[in-house]
Amino acid sequence: MKAARNREASAHFARMLAAMGTEPRLNIVRLLLTAHPEGMVVGEIAGELGIPGSTLSHHLDKLKHEGMVNVQREGTFLRCTANAAALEALLAF
Repeated sequence: MKAARNREASAHFARMLAAMGTEPRLNIVRLLLTAHPEGMVVGEIAGELGIPGSTLSHHLDKLKHEGMVNVQREGTFLRCTANAAALEALLAF
């Protein structure tokens, strides 16, 4: 039972690391951590990192899917925040 849980955890954290395995995604996570806990709206992230909106959306979707970024709608804006608990769990692994 414990070995199965360890394999599941390893697979989960491997997916998280793979999601951050590109320079733009690593930069996004780093930027959101500097803005923690308030986060940033998508337009701010795009402006700060110089990433076009459609490309940024793709990267954010991947990070969100792996649980490293939270995205909430605020009117017409999307606010992104780092999921600090998930990133702490990754570091603890």
